[in-house]
Amino acid sequence: MLTERQKEILKYIVEEYIKTAKPVSSNKICNKLNCSSATIRNEMVILEDYHLLEKNHFASGRQPSEEGYRYYVNNLMQPKNMSGEDMLKLQTIFHNSTLDLNDTIKKSIEIVSEITNYTTLVLGKSAQDNRLKKVETIPLEANKVLTMVITDKGFVEHKTLNLPLTISTEEVKKTVDLINKLVVGTPLDEISEKLEYSVKPIIAKYVKQHEILYNTFYDAFNEINHKNSDVHFAGKTKFLNQPEFNDIDKVKDILNKFDNISFVDKMTEDDNGVNIYIGSDSDISDDLSIVKTKYNIDGDEGTIAIIGPKRMEYDKVVGLLDYIKQNIGGQDEN
Repeated sequence: MLTERQKEILKYIVEEYIKTAKPVSSNKICNKLNCSSATIRNEMVILEDYHLLEKNHFASGRQPSEEGYRYYVNNLMQPKNMSGEDMLKLQTIFHNSTLDLNDTIKKSIEIVSEITNYTTLVLGKSAQDNRLKKVETIPLEANKVLTMVITDKGFVEHKTLNLPLTISTEEVKKTVDLINKLVVGTPLDEISEKLEYSVKPIIAKYVKQHEILYNTFYDAFNEINHKNSDVHFAGKTKFLNQPEFNDIDKVKDILNKFDNISFVDKMTEDDNGVNIYIGSDSDISDDLSIVKTKYNIDGDEGTIAIIGPKRMEYDKVVGLLDYIKQNIGGQDEN
């Protein structure tokens, strides 16, 4: 159990480190809290023993640990009210009657990224909600086939497949018949898995050049799922502006995860309210945090997420997402 003074010291260190990215010295806190340097140092040692602070090996002073950020977010932080200027930017989008819901959300997260200087994304539910109704093919030129993927919600995706000249129209038809027999009714984002476990083991019995045809359709469904998973990033590389990210391998790993649609799908938010995932909880990097909220507007639901350094302005980001939920028609709080 922390004393009031320890809470005050931890809050000051977290908020100062968020602003400066530099460890905070006891002398700086003395000036703020009007205590002796020895008193502050003793309190900092206690906070370090509680694993809420940690020493920086390259500079004097302390910085928050992951546990310190969590304690701050759960016990000390107050969401910050937005500035009138930032509210106006979002209200201009919310009140623009020429925009449909998807465009409103996409433009909103672009403004959020601009306000925070963090990476922002919206993850809709269109791919998960659409189930395969039928696959149709139309022969074009000698080695090209137009494939149409039709879903139960009336979504139609066209894709031209390039096939070797040695593959006959009959072989294509057998493959499509097999897919329609075994995969119809499957959500778009689960089709690749269904092909792997239901179609792949038996296709050789029905189709001669099964490997080429299977791989072609597998890749086509993957591309269609990716295209229609309704993921939109804003400021995808903005986290690179933070001093924590000067390790090129670390940066490559994060960007690869951003490009991996199955990884991004995991960022869907199931809880109500605004939820904070710090460091190792984020599933992206120990150096990143994610603040997420679920929206539900007339049954159209999805997730808005803000991704930034662990040294994120949590109070500002939470206030911003709270404001968006209340003003864009977010779901009622339980």
